[in-house]
Amino acid sequence: MAKTDVKLLQERLLSKRAKTLLHHPQGMGNYFTFKTAIDILGLDWNDVAPGGVYNVTGAGYFDMGYMANHIGPSKSALDAFLKASTHEKLAIYPPDCMPELKVLVAEKKFGRALGPDFEVMGVEGAQGGIGYTYLTFLDEGDEVIVTDPGYFHFVPAAEACGAKVVPIELNEANGYRLQPAEVEAAITDRTKMIVVCDPINPFGTVQTREELLALADIARRHGLVIFNNITHNTHQTDDSQQQIPMASLHSQETPMEHVISVSGMSKGYGMPAIRVGFMAGHPALLRGAFLTKMEITKIHINYPGQYAALAAMQDTVYLEKSTETIRRNYAHIAETIAMTEGVSIPVKPAYGFCMMVDVSGTGVTAQEITVGLLKEKIAVIPGDGLGDVKAADYLRLNYSHPDIACFETFRTALPKAIAEAQAGLYVEAVAAFFEKAGTARGRQIIETLRTRRNPPQLSAAE
Repeated sequence: MAKTDVKLLQERLLSKRAKTLLHHPQGMGNYFTFKTAIDILGLDWNDVAPGGVYNVTGAGYFDMGYMANHIGPSKSALDAFLKASTHEKLAIYPPDCMPELKVLVAEKKFGRALGPDFEVMGVEGAQGGIGYTYLTFLDEGDEVIVTDPGYFHFVPAAEACGAKVVPIELNEANGYRLQPAEVEAAITDRTKMIVVCDPINPFGTVQTREELLALADIARRHGLVIFNNITHNTHQTDDSQQQIPMASLHSQETPMEHVISVSGMSKGYGMPAIRVGFMAGHPALLRGAFLTKMEITKIHINYPGQYAALAAMQDTVYLEKSTETIRRNYAHIAETIAMTEGVSIPVKPAYGFCMMVDVSGTGVTAQEITVGLLKEKIAVIPGDGLGDVKAADYLRLNYSHPDIACFETFRTALPKAIAEAQAGLYVEAVAAFFEKAGTARGRQIIETLRTRRNPPQLSAAE
């Protein structure tokens, strides 16, 4: 029997959407993660991430990579989940979102009451909200304004819809936030959407009230939709900052009918496995999203999960204690970075448990350090899955782990990982990964690896 040519099979049978993702630099498997490091180090997957889960749960390992809330759910949420796991509740299709949950989500998460011009619908986590928003509003040729760096799936999901992404670099000059003037300058006659991720993943910064109102005004004047993802707004890391959901700014003078808001239960309440999230906006726009959802999945979020969400969002004690843990953890990391040569924090996060660390001063890449950290049993994510900007310089850290041993281990592991990277132990393996991925971003990182290993020689005059 002739051997199947996989590439020809893909080219012939896959849709244009799927082929867009095959070699996308932010497509799953094409960017570097601790998973890549598992293979480079020759570790047993069942020792590091048993059961095929996305989190690192192996004995002795600590996960500071993907954005699961390691504090986990509250007891009140678990009790409500178990109580709702009955024969009657599991034997029927649930509503897309229970009425009492809709009321609570509208007011507590989005800061606005339900009414004839504002509705909430349930989706499969905030991630489901991203997909339905793009599928509902984007056509081929539309342009979408996003941040770089930004959340993994904002870019490839839009391009899978045939849209063109217009990135705005986040840096010190703009405070690692979307500045209205930069956004307006990026608008063309093809622009359809502005993605306002607030707090911004991966920096944890938040937009000011004035910036949000200005962005809303720009979108209103140009006839654009704003996608306001507020997934990380539950935990206030910096009590001097205040995150504001765009929906809450609705008034007669500043109408927000063109804003689609999304949130979920994974980040703030430690329940990623229940896949409960929410989309909110004007009913006329949500109607399109609801119909899109019904024709693609026809799945409403599960009853036990909805009851768990209802209980979790009313548990103020859990929120207070988990916020204390997250603030403690950030302070520990800040001390570690301050004592580690060549490493810095670009900006202090205001909300959530997501931050960036810049390792460019070490003379090696974030990808090499990622491998060295996993060898010391710390899992992290380097920046190439988040954009072109500082793709080889940034490490994204999750600082939600409740065990302080995680951060004590990180403190001792970081200088060891840097030293091993500086010794060149992982350079060839990192380069081989990106050669196989075959992306333009990967080729640039290979070039960075070579340049940092063999920096250009300065002339005598210099």
